[in-house]
Amino acid sequence: MTTTVHEALASSPWADQPRPTTTAGWLDRAADVAGILATDAVERDRAQAVPTAEVQLLKDAGLVTLLGPVEHGGAGETWETAYRVIREIASGDGSIGQLIGYHYLWAWAVRLVGTPAQIAAVEELYTTNDFFFGGAVNPRDNDLSITEDGDELVYNGRKSFSTGSKVSDLTVLEGVLEGTEKHVFAIVPTQQDGIVFHDDWDNLGQRLTESGGVTITDVRIPWAAAAGYVDKEPIELTYGTLNLPTIQLVFANFYLGIAQGGLKAGTAYTRKNTRAWPYGGDDKQSASEEWYILEGYGRLQSQVWAAEALADAAGAEISGLLHAEREALTPEQRGHAAVRIAAVKQLTTDVALAVGTTIYELTGARATSSSVGLDIYWRNARTHTLHDPVAYKRREVGEYALLGRVPEPSWYT
Repeated sequence: MTTTVHEALASSPWADQPRPTTTAGWLDRAADVAGILATDAVERDRAQAVPTAEVQLLKDAGLVTLLGPVEHGGAGETWETAYRVIREIASGDGSIGQLIGYHYLWAWAVRLVGTPAQIAAVEELYTTNDFFFGGAVNPRDNDLSITEDGDELVYNGRKSFSTGSKVSDLTVLEGVLEGTEKHVFAIVPTQQDGIVFHDDWDNLGQRLTESGGVTITDVRIPWAAAAGYVDKEPIELTYGTLNLPTIQLVFANFYLGIAQGGLKAGTAYTRKNTRAWPYGGDDKQSASEEWYILEGYGRLQSQVWAAEALADAAGAEISGLLHAEREALTPEQRGHAAVRIAAVKQLTTDVALAVGTTIYELTGARATSSSVGLDIYWRNARTHTLHDPVAYKRREVGEYALLGRVPEPSWYT
């Protein structure tokens, strides 16, 4: 597609079309959105405007409610599909791939820790209203402080990161109840006086994710809305610990999407603009005949295909767990899924960074022009792959291979 985001919103390309009813249809819809995003991704990245239009595009395409219940207008799709949608969107724009991935995770948060009544209420709320989620849950910061005030809980504190911030309709908060070790998740409306975003996201890449800091001041929820609490006591399920491997695979899939987008952009540039090298003693007429260019793209494509296969296998595994009965999940099942995802995370990190740098060797010096914009792929991959040290993912896989150990649940595993 050659339609820009704003042109697509103006023309409403899906207004006269029914929403897809099959997995293949949803993947095609995601590919259409990715094509629109790719058209002006570099220009939008440089402008660094709040991605209100991009999120509206996701809403108009129906992708925001991909995991929502069918009875409330959602697609009722599985996480296996959601991971592939994240990857597809990221191939067009890495920032928007991250946004939709985090949205899916936070939309599912109530299923991870909530009561049946809370799950039903939140899923109806966000699906029927086409609401978009953000989250102020950064484990490296101090937890938000929660105090009791009668039948209400009151949240206060600051977080360094709140991905989705201004473009979200609902925000997930997490804090610790004063005087206890009880962590309490809550889903609250984003637009309220007690939530103030710092507008300080000015990073190397993933520039349209609205991931800056936030201050929470006297944000109140009723005790009944404390996710997963009954009579002020938490429900303890292994299922709730799937939060971390689930989002780690979200990361891996938008890394992979960034790699796919970079490879596509690099090959397109080479076919059109790269010149053969005339001083090698084996002169070629075109760059597409150069052995080192063919070898280079062959290596990158093979790495991307391998990462896709591993990501799909891990996605199928954890999707099966996420859609099964919550009480049935065992620590062993959770641990095996987590170590497979650790393997995907390290592989996609390596592949995304390799594509982002190697495409310059295969496109040539003129491709470094700012007008070409190939830098967006390395910048996006480099920025988010620092989220947590990939060395620890390699260690987790090494412990499994050598010692048969699976990762213990933590804020990052």
